[in-house]
Amino acid sequence: MKLEERIILFSKFGEILKNRLKNNELLELFSLAKSKNPWFTLDNIELSVKSISEQFLDKKKIFEFTNQYPQAYFTKESAKKIGIVTAGNLPLVGFQDIFHVILSGNIAVVKPSSQDEVLLNYFLNTLSEIDESISQYWIIQDKLNDVEAIIATGSGNTSRYFEYYFSKKPNIIRKNRNSVAVLSGNESRKQLSDLAGDIFSYFGLGCRNISKLYVPKNYDFKLFFESIEYWNGITYHSKYNNNYDYMKSIYLVNGTLHLDNGFLLLKEDEAIGSPISVLFYEYYDDIENAIAKIKTQSNDIQAIVSDLNLPFPTIAPGNAQCPRLNDYADNVDVIQFLNGI
Repeated sequence: MKLEERIILFSKFGEILKNRLKNNELLELFSLAKSKNPWFTLDNIELSVKSISEQFLDKKKIFEFTNQYPQAYFTKESAKKIGIVTAGNLPLVGFQDIFHVILSGNIAVVKPSSQDEVLLNYFLNTLSEIDESISQYWIIQDKLNDVEAIIATGSGNTSRYFEYYFSKKPNIIRKNRNSVAVLSGNESRKQLSDLAGDIFSYFGLGCRNISKLYVPKNYDFKLFFESIEYWNGITYHSKYNNNYDYMKSIYLVNGTLHLDNGFLLLKEDEAIGSPISVLFYEYYDDIENAIAKIKTQSNDIQAIVSDLNLPFPTIAPGNAQCPRLNDYADNVDVIQFLNGI
């Protein structure tokens, strides 16, 4: 298939997804995926599918994305097999890598997480139903011995295994990352409400979830708590609530200073990654102090949410969970990587 044919196919798939979402035709699929992973909810699955259809599967956006690179990057005389080990923490979290590999003209050899195989299988099978010739660009298999490069995503522990096992092949091995927000103290109720989505969507399990706030000295959290109150129903999810109860009991027993609004715990901490149901925060005396702190921890940060004028790329509140085609995990350009193999 030519690049333009692949782009048209992906855009057709995007339109199909939008229509099926609109007509509630995916509820049975979503329910099955939810039964395989207790962290998946119907709302979160829908959020992921909607984001993918709007950001990755839009014809105009795909053409704009491919035009950023030499067209030779997407034309292969001999396609290479690229192994992809997907994570299962979020619905369809591995699709972006699969999309980039297929778009580049290579073959995605996918080892899906058992926690998310229902949705990935549906996506790939539906692509093949639209045009059978796309089937030459993807394979589902457990062992990745015959691949020429690897893209693997996992936790800190699994990443060390990946680095050892795939060390002799070109690879992208992703580790744990988290995202942060930098507040000025002048945010509106609407901005803080939007920020809540960046914190709570997917229960905070993703690398693009906000796990840490940088706030000015003497910041008053009253408006923040009022603005996020509509998320209080998150405690109806038993696994999230269990984490909240556990962390709350730990803080109370140990006498750890914290703030508590009944469904989220705020703790002052210099670390970036916070436990589920906990949001770390850190005061800064001036914005330069916050910038310096972020620079020292840049290798652990995936995205930065802020409306301030900062010396690095930022995302407006409410948009952290809608990555674009060139918002690469760990900021590693996958298209450049594939071209260099």
